[in-house]
Amino acid sequence: MLNLSPVARRRFERFKKNRRGWWSLWLFIGLFILTLGGELIANDKPLVLSFKNELYFPVFKRYTEQQFGGQLPFQADYRSDYVQKLIKQEGGWMLFPPIPFSDDTPNYELTRPAPSPPSAVNWLGTDDQSRDVLARVIFGARVSILFALALTAISAVIGIAAGALQGYYGGWVDLLGQRILEVWSGLPVLYL
Repeated sequence: MLNLSPVARRRFERFKKNRRGWWSLWLFIGLFILTLGGELIANDKPLVLSFKNELYFPVFKRYTEQQFGGQLPFQADYRSDYVQKLIKQEGGWMLFPPIPFSDDTPNYELTRPAPSPPSAVNWLGTDDQSRDVLARVIFGARVSILFALALTAISAVIGIAAGALQGYYGGWVDLLGQRILEVWSGLPVLYL
């Protein structure tokens, strides 16, 4: 464990006794790790691809259709029958993630009109544009969590810097800073 001061150690032990808070922290950490690796869970590109006895990793690097014997010099569409046929002709294979859709990939093979209910292919169903809802939740959660963490870090830096300046100079700098803070904290209430 880290070298914590006695006060911090007591606070940490008290936090661990709060079962709801402690397990919520672990749940948050698990979800955060899950969303950071979103491309490994939900993606329309294979995680690993074998072609002519060589391994390719389309999740991490872009490959053109020409590299697999196709005609186009553009990024390969691994879900198309044409590209799959090219790869299988050479004895290749593809390993897709558990959710074979990205956040913006439409599912053209729906048996019902969009938005469709949950199914074996789309675990939470699809939206009105045939996109997988679970993939969108994973990628949307990542954006939300990273934005919240960045906002918290930036506001902490600004708050510490402003408080340090007010404490160092004191006097009218402190008074002016406090008045600005009071006006700033009252702004959201003014519009309600």
